[in-house]
Amino acid sequence: MSDALPPVPDPALVSALAADLDAVDFRSEPLRRLWGEEADDALGRGLSEPLLRAIAGDDGPLATLGRLFVLGMPQPVAPVAGALPRLGVEGLEALGLARVDADLVSPEVLVRPQSFVDADGVGEWWIASDLDETALGSALPADHVLGVGGASRTLAELVVPMSVGRALDLGTGCGIQALLVSRHAGEVVATDVSARALAFAALNARLNGVGNITFRQGSMFEPVAGEAFDLIVSNPPFVITPRVDGVTAYEYRDGGLVGDALVEQFVRDAPAHLRPGGIAQLLGNWESRRSGGAVTAGLRRLEGWIDPALDAWVIEREELTPLEYAELWIRDGGTTPRDPAFERMLRAWLDDFGVRGVTAVGFGYVLLRRPDAGSDPMRRFERLSQSLPAPGRALRDGLAAHDVLRGGIPQTLITAPDVTEARHYMPGNDDPSVIELRQGSGFGRTVSVDPALAGFVGACDGELTVAQIAGALADLFEVPLDELWGELEPRIRELVRDGILVAAE
Repeated sequence: MSDALPPVPDPALVSALAADLDAVDFRSEPLRRLWGEEADDALGRGLSEPLLRAIAGDDGPLATLGRLFVLGMPQPVAPVAGALPRLGVEGLEALGLARVDADLVSPEVLVRPQSFVDADGVGEWWIASDLDETALGSALPADHVLGVGGASRTLAELVVPMSVGRALDLGTGCGIQALLVSRHAGEVVATDVSARALAFAALNARLNGVGNITFRQGSMFEPVAGEAFDLIVSNPPFVITPRVDGVTAYEYRDGGLVGDALVEQFVRDAPAHLRPGGIAQLLGNWESRRSGGAVTAGLRRLEGWIDPALDAWVIEREELTPLEYAELWIRDGGTTPRDPAFERMLRAWLDDFGVRGVTAVGFGYVLLRRPDAGSDPMRRFERLSQSLPAPGRALRDGLAAHDVLRGGIPQTLITAPDVTEARHYMPGNDDPSVIELRQGSGFGRTVSVDPALAGFVGACDGELTVAQIAGALADLFEVPLDELWGELEPRIRELVRDGILVAAE
């Protein structure tokens, strides 16, 4: 466990800290200008030396706080006191953010500016978290509170942009998702099993002047028993970890269950906490397992956990072998192949997977929605590996398209402005051998179409109705209209569902 006590988010002291950080412009762009783009990019790769060289000898407030809070390096008392005139080093110590020994201030936490982009534009938070392995000089303790990592940024991009009354951030960690959701929610409840994490989350909310979040301790949905929400978001501790001695169960990534049982529990329990039309979104892992001679894919197992009456959209982004997965998460905890414990931990992981017959581990995104009574539920389980520039908006638009299609194909359609067509010809042929529709945004899909469907899409400019276009194509290709429509109709539905065709206003 960590040797450092959790922070103490005293309102007056936190307010003083925020004022001091604001006064020195302790934000991403000023810091990047201070030490330069190359050093800033190197820091993103875990290299601090270029940054330290760039600001060597600079005892100004921004450089001092950069070394103290961004890198987690001890600093002399005098420049720290000068950088924090309102809070002072005594206040810094009282908040639990540092300890003062003689003439040296040693940080107990990191405080880093974190930029974000949402429907309202660009913004930035200050986010406090535990010291990382570079600052500690050792592997992370089990109760480590992680800052804003790759998974946090991924979930932030995935959340469907919409205004809601009540939202739940389950497994809030440092509180970044609760902060982001708070911009579009009347009330946010943030929960975590870790009291240490909740202390950081409360500190971060106060540090950024956010007052519509309440914090509750407990596992999974226990702290909100009997309550319902319009939006549930969760980056839960879904990492599959062996339940054996010698393998650290990190609170920020391990929920204490076997295999992918935590994801199963979430998707089974979340619907009871959704209001009508409410959405739940999470990141997760799921195992593909061999039983006898057959392998059940992880997506198929996940589909079996979800109530068939719910709208469900699951996107698998990648699949790792047991060896790849074990190595990834052993390294994540700060243990490298040079460490004597690495091989022992690797054996434990592979043995654990072997007991359940795991052949692969998938990672991806789960969206659940409680639909209106009597409506046909959405059931989408797919694999997408391409870059997703704005997945939250794409999910929102996909849900809206599903709702539109409940009333049938719209009378008039238009081709989305980001769609282009590519035709491939064999040498000497006048007719294309392959016609593709390519989506520039959304999920960046590429769809192969035949000449009739390509002709239909090309004619969808809002001037002609669907029926008029279909009739013209039947005449052009000299086929009965009902026969042509029988082939086109299901494929047109797919193009509407994927956002390649949209209803005309």
